[in-house]
Amino acid sequence: MTSKPCIVLGVPVQEGAGRLGCDMGPSAFRTAGLITELQNLGYIVEDRGNIAPAPLRDLQHPNLAIKALPETVAWTEAIAEAAYRAAGDGIPIFAGGDHSLSAGSMTGLARRAAEQGREFFVLWLDSHPDFHTLATTTSGNLHGVPMAYATGRSGFEGYFPALATPIKPQNVCMMGIRSVDPAERSALQTAGVTVHDMRSIDENGVVSLLDAFLKRVAAANGTLHVSLDVDFLDPAIAPGVGTTVPGGATFREAHLIMEILHDSGLVGSLDLVELNPFLDERGRTALLMVDLVASLLGRRVLDRPTQSYRYTPKIG
Repeated sequence: MTSKPCIVLGVPVQEGAGRLGCDMGPSAFRTAGLITELQNLGYIVEDRGNIAPAPLRDLQHPNLAIKALPETVAWTEAIAEAAYRAAGDGIPIFAGGDHSLSAGSMTGLARRAAEQGREFFVLWLDSHPDFHTLATTTSGNLHGVPMAYATGRSGFEGYFPALATPIKPQNVCMMGIRSVDPAERSALQTAGVTVHDMRSIDENGVVSLLDAFLKRVAAANGTLHVSLDVDFLDPAIAPGVGTTVPGGATFREAHLIMEILHDSGLVGSLDLVELNPFLDERGRTALLMVDLVASLLGRRVLDRPTQSYRYTPKIG
């Protein structure tokens, strides 16, 4: 993968999360050494700065619970265009920002893949499926809708940008799921998305589950997008997120997944989402996420010096 440059795009969106703080995520990732780690791995790195949202439109939805619809749509428009452009130049890394950013990243990347004649696949590492539509969300927080939108579920027409290339649900694999609302559960039962919850990981381990999906990607000569939410990880090791759900992936499970992904040679893009530095402890979550990126892009355990273990346990 070192033949392609890494293109870092900051996405300081927080409107989808329902609480403040995710807009500081891009700065926290840069401060935690994201650029330096990539360069140390031999990549040419182009930091394109932070994306800005498109102009707001007057949008109102019958679901009165929905929050920040015009803002989320404006971000989606801008991110999708930036993703489309970046995918033609290298390996885009979207440093967010809440998970609503994936509504733009996935759709822009899928458009580029279709033009290249490639099947587009998504590995969704998250405690939530984010499979609500605008009609079914009860919290109104639109970081809960990007996968439903990107896979072409109904109800987004006239609000979110029209999809040039909806993602095939059967090309999506979710891992680490452990918090699903009833409407999402019902939709997922017939959608065709592969869902591996934490029980499945406990019973089978990550290797066999991930290997089966990667074989499908390889057989289709596909390109793989990885969307990594902080709350995929157990909050004991990654507290800097506003949607903590106990029982997440361990440090070793997460690194193993990243190492297997690197070995596959299939990953073409990456989301880093839901980091809220205001909730973090001395930057430990940002540092861990950057370490995971390094594993995904080629750093081996034997390449990791002892002093790089920088996580400080909470005192008191």
